Amino acid sequence: MGNCFRKKSHNPNQPQPQPARPPTGDDAVKSSRSRKMSTSLIQTSSGPSQSSKSKYCKDEQRSATRQERNKDVSSHSRKENRKKSKGHGSPTTPRDWPVSRVKKLVWVPGRNIKSFYYSVLRAATHKFSDENIIGEGGFGKVYIGYINPHSMSAAKPDTGKAVAIKVLGRRGVQSDKEWQNELTFLKTLNHPNVVKLLGYCNERDHRIVVYEYMCRGSLDTHLLRENDTELNWSRRIKIAIGIARAVDYLHSCARPVIHRDLKASNVLLDAEFNPELSDFGLARYGPLEDQSHVSSGVIGTRGYIAPEYFTTGHLTVKTDVYSFGVVLLELFSGCVAVKRSRDTSERDLAVWAKPHLSSHMELRKIIDKKIVWNIDMDEAQKFASIICRCLSSDPKNRPTMGEVLASLEQLEQDMLLSNLNTLGLSKYYRRAHI
Repeated sequence: MGNCFRKKSHNPNQPQPQPARPPTGDDAVKSSRSRKMSTSLIQTSSGPSQSSKSKYCKDEQRSATRQERNKDVSSHSRKENRKKSKGHGSPTTPRDWPVSRVKKLVWVPGRNIKSFYYSVLRAATHKFSDENIIGEGGFGKVYIGYINPHSMSAAKPDTGKAVAIKVLGRRGVQSDKEWQNELTFLKTLNHPNVVKLLGYCNERDHRIVVYEYMCRGSLDTHLLRENDTELNWSRRIKIAIGIARAVDYLHSCARPVIHRDLKASNVLLDAEFNPELSDFGLARYGPLEDQSHVSSGVIGTRGYIAPEYFTTGHLTVKTDVYSFGVVLLELFSGCVAVKRSRDTSERDLAVWAKPHLSSHMELRKIIDKKIVWNIDMDEAQKFASIICRCLSSDPKNRPTMGEVLASLEQLEQDMLLSNLNTLGLSKYYRRAHI
């Protein structure tokens, strides 16, 4: 069978047509006029009018738009049906996101969070002078700086507002993640006992967080001072209640937040000894209602880590309860979480103190010497009981932070009534609260 497409026969004697040349001069003008006239004649004689043609095009466009919308709706419906058939159900809301997806969220600064230039923070801290250092840890250093509250520019100490400026000292994937994690949580948290985030700096290699300034510094510095008499028993109870309120707030969020680094050095005090919880670099979302725990690499500070988290990596809100128990023990004993003995060996304060907490006769051995003779032993026993419950080896036996908070508030109320009884004013107090 031959080819279906054949070339036309070619006669070599037949003259070949020459290619048309563009008209020039007067011929070009005449040609243009003739084309215009012929076009107008064709339009007036056979084609639709311009107005009817325009109307026809608009109708076509509307029809095409309706078809496109119907196509999109049907396409969306098909996608939804496919999701339901696979068991996906309704679209996932942020509150129900799994932990793996929450971790991948990119941090977006809040509208009321200031983005500072590095030059402004450098000037505010007197070029990050050593004289301005107010704290130091594994993350880097914290400086006191002064900012004009109106222009948010650097200011002098006598005219500006004091702020705390935390500079990330080390760089790497993990440290950058902690920096971003802290900003992600602090921009959404709002509680009187959670430190206030004022701004940040993300310029070139600089990672900086700007907080409100807490003039009395961290709790651990007061506990370790041998001659510090300001941290009396009633103030320690007040601090314990403030921290408990902060942690209870975190655990009561729509998606519970686990701090994971709850310790005395992360508790800051203002002029009235009101505490604020800081450093959310290790914080993460807790398990959902249908989960018993979230799995995580063990991270935190030695001496504060719950035993089940250390051995299994299972993270729950009860992990924070254990760490809070260690902070209560620090308030009670005036010792650090990892206690050094005379033979230079180290041991956890919680392990060392547990036998003494459960014995009324042994209790005085672990109470801070600065308050041991100014404390009612019945109150001390109640406080020790709360510590023991928080430090239970089995997380199921630990109370919730709401229960811990209620116990501490009841203890504070009992202490107030006891003091009023001493003054003979308890009956007036009871009448005022009936």
